[in-house]
Amino acid sequence: MDAALIQATLVEVLQNIQATSELECPPLGGATKPIEELPKFDSKIWPVAIGMLGAKLGITIANDVNIFRQDDTCVALTIEQIVAKVVALAEAQVAAEPKQANAQ
Repeated sequence: MDAALIQATLVEVLQNIQATSELECPPLGGATKPIEELPKFDSKIWPVAIGMLGAKLGITIANDVNIFRQDDTCVALTIEQIVAKVVALAEAQVAAEPKQANAQ
């Protein structure tokens, strides 16, 4: 999956959430850390953003995966790091699909 498409979609989702919530949305670039830089972007909002991103990209992101933090830490990720994480998730799904199709 194309990283530029994922980044554009992620930025669109984040801007949409902030606008819908009537909250400020600073300019979003590759170095932006949404968890730290978006007002009120917290654990109540992350799952919504993750679900919207997955739906727009046509991929499944598991409920227990927080793409906005480094795995098993409280370290916030940048948009570039989030995109890399989503690319890896998408590629893993594509790689697993033929196996699932053969298993049926």
